[in-house]
Amino acid sequence: MDPEEVRRGRRNAAINILVHYYNTHVDREPCYTSSQIGDKWMGEMISGHPARFQNIFRMSQRVFSDLLLDLRTSHGLHGSSRTTDREVLGITLYILSQNESMRGAMERFQHSSETISRYFSVGLTSLVSLAQAIIKPEDPTFARTPAQIRNDARYMPHFKGCIGAIDGTHVHARVPENEKVAFIGRSGSTTQNIMAVCDFNMCFTFAMAGWEGSAHDSRIFKIATRNPEYNFPHPPQGKYYLVDAGYPMQRGYLKPYPDTRYHLPDFQRASNRTRNRKEVFNRRHSSLRGVIERTFGVWKKKWVILRDMPPYPFPKQVQVVLATMALTNYIRRHPTRADVDFERVEVNDDEVPVEPYEYRIGQSLPTEENDNASICTKDGEGASEMKALREEITVSLVGD
Repeated sequence: MDPEEVRRGRRNAAINILVHYYNTHVDREPCYTSSQIGDKWMGEMISGHPARFQNIFRMSQRVFSDLLLDLRTSHGLHGSSRTTDREVLGITLYILSQNESMRGAMERFQHSSETISRYFSVGLTSLVSLAQAIIKPEDPTFARTPAQIRNDARYMPHFKGCIGAIDGTHVHARVPENEKVAFIGRSGSTTQNIMAVCDFNMCFTFAMAGWEGSAHDSRIFKIATRNPEYNFPHPPQGKYYLVDAGYPMQRGYLKPYPDTRYHLPDFQRASNRTRNRKEVFNRRHSSLRGVIERTFGVWKKKWVILRDMPPYPFPKQVQVVLATMALTNYIRRHPTRADVDFERVEVNDDEVPVEPYEYRIGQSLPTEENDNASICTKDGEGASEMKALREEITVSLVGD
């Protein structure tokens, strides 16, 4: 080839590269040109109609403002010269509550994908920090009987030593192909398995997230309660949690009678009639333990992302679970005490949100399908003490 043609070809290639760089990075056409830029939209929302704000961010303007201040001062939430703190929190809540895609958030807040992704991670990290401070009992000594029991004749004095309920649930998970088998539960889909404790104010007091969907509830329970590094809020002497049949009977954990009708829908189909003393206890136990089902129901209703998790790295999916639990607690414990989702379930505390059977960790692996289940749920230390307590409560209930 002629040397002159080679030089000409190289020169034209260099010119084309320079033109492309100029058009892309110097004289590029702006993409996000809407007048409703992120912070301006956030200002409009904060000063706008309360229902509109609630629908988008799943909390009131007052709760949002207080949350923003707490995250900024104590949990590392920050923006930049071009992205305000409230915009960062807005981006985070928008994605969690609407399960909005990065592209949708880019259009709504008029930022690049890099900016949206970066500040969603900032917001998520600050909420996980909040989770460490707020997912715990308000009274770690459990000195007083909860007001919800103390003021309800159905449960007082029978369950005066009860301090909360334990159960598990599943949320959708996205994992690599080579890890899917361990995450597949009875539903046939991949799920993340979460064990939680809640109080009677419908707040999470302990959470253990990140387990495979196939893991048995009692296995997670034993690891959570036996390993000091997880800071499980153990019940003091004379106090106890309500647990389902999928957990072991041991000191501090009260199970229903086995081989006896238990779940409230079963009683409702039988016109709420009980056939014997064991059913009397089980029905009241189920009614009181329903607080954790209602708590799960509010949590999943608020944060749509839990129903169809985006393909984030799995550690980030675990962060989403903890962050949304922290938000649920923050809303519930806020001094205003006004939230439409909580108010709906408080109207009728027997109306428990129904989760799919396969998503209920306590029932996901029947003993006949899992050889380890009977070993995991075997009675532990203090089981005879709890059986005696169950009998004492039954006598008290039947006497009523």
